[in-house]
Amino acid sequence: MNCRVVVEAAVPVYDVETPDEAVRIAISKTGEMLNPDLNYVEINMGQRSCPHCGEEQEPAFIAADESLVALELEMTVFNVEREEHAARIARKEIGQRLENIPLDVLEIEPIDEESEDDDTAETEDETAEREAETTIDEITSDTETGEREEEDGEVLPEFEELIDE
Repeated sequence: MNCRVVVEAAVPVYDVETPDEAVRIAISKTGEMLNPDLNYVEINMGQRSCPHCGEEQEPAFIAADESLVALELEMTVFNVEREEHAARIARKEIGQRLENIPLDVLEIEPIDEESEDDDTAETEDETAEREAETTIDEITSDTETGEREEEDGEVLPEFEELIDE
């Protein structure tokens, strides 16, 4: 089973004046910590709401030029037995790179197996790749043996056809 796991991170940011600036810096800081090892983790602004009234708030809380920014980190975990297993793997992988940043699992969503339409599309792509490789291999082998054909004495007949189009 494959699962999509969304983890909330509370990223501290210093010397900021606006919530937008805090969010930009937090995303950049988190990206630096995750890359290149976890470049497949998506980083998004988190959503905060008032616990009493439910009103939506900025993802960054600022006090004394310091901010705490809520970010959502999303990754796909493959070949797990249960959703809890996927959550533990995501927290461990992300947590190892984000030292001293609290994480909380927000969502675990099992990913359905690919539909037949997706399989057909992949097969067509694989066929196109194989045909391209075959053409490249033929050109390479013809060039190496010196048996490259020339049509009407032209070196690159395909080039003129492209210009005409």
